[in-house]
Amino acid sequence: MGTIGIKDLKITCIIGIYPAERTTTQTLLLDIEIDYPFSTAVMSEDITQTIDYAKVAEQLTELAVTGRYQLIETLAEHAAQLLFKTYPHIQRLRLDIKKPNALPAATYPYVRLERFPHSY
Repeated sequence: MGTIGIKDLKITCIIGIYPAERTTTQTLLLDIEIDYPFSTAVMSEDITQTIDYAKVAEQLTELAVTGRYQLIETLAEHAAQLLFKTYPHIQRLRLDIKKPNALPAATYPYVRLERFPHSY
């Protein structure tokens, strides 16, 4: 078992519930940790036997941009569903979505989601 991760994936998209948020893009920062058995990939050094973090970044960016979500909680849940569907060998997924600039008095608000295969 091992973990791949992406730290502070920057995504610019429409996100939020307020009228100004529905017309102006904002930046989100995503942290992703994916636990899965990668011994086959280690032995073969074959990218098709692992989870390609570049593809994960691309998938999550597309989801956020096209989804035009109101809540980061909804985006987080849809991201988890997408990743488990795409990579059925995931054993654990942890996802943090941070929304910088949303609260002037804080570094950022965020949601954290942790899911396991039996969650779906």
